[in-house]
Amino acid sequence: MELLLSVALGIGLSAACGFRIFVPFTIMSIAALTGYLHLSPDFSWIGTYPALIAFVTATVLEILAYYIPWLDNLLDTLATPAAMVAGTIATASVVTGMSPLLQWTTAIIAGGVAAGAVQTSTTLLRGASTVTTGGLGNFLVATVELIGSVITSFLALVVPWLVLLLTLFLGIWVVRRMTQSRSQTRQTA
Repeated sequence: MELLLSVALGIGLSAACGFRIFVPFTIMSIAALTGYLHLSPDFSWIGTYPALIAFVTATVLEILAYYIPWLDNLLDTLATPAAMVAGTIATASVVTGMSPLLQWTTAIIAGGVAAGAVQTSTTLLRGASTVTTGGLGNFLVATVELIGSVITSFLALVVPWLVLLLTLFLGIWVVRRMTQSRSQTRQTA
């Protein structure tokens, strides 16, 4: 049961990485430093003060960058693969009690995919905002993403099963949305 709980926790934190890459790591670092989160031994460095300082700095820079109108779309392009890597690391850092091969396989498949699904949905949302508002509404999208990352990170620590279910529903929505978009594109062609 503890193993499944750690996988659910990892997937939840990975989903939060899809909203913002560094917010979950900042929250993980704080939780590890306060003894609330137990990290895999190879990732104990996340729960150190130098790591916390680095994560807080990166978080502030990331948040500010998403409020610059043209930079937000550029960051979305770079953030998708970065979020998948961050999601993989987030999951690997909290999954314990497995062989390293199984730990990393789980992290890549579950964590990377969860982060990628959330990041893809936010990229679609930002793209729609850019098209419909000329980018003027993107500050609202950035704010929702930030709030989503903070809430998802905290919920992943407190109720990982709930975040796992929400992530699954989001993944299903993204797949349906992409399928609908492709079929509409084929119909108009």
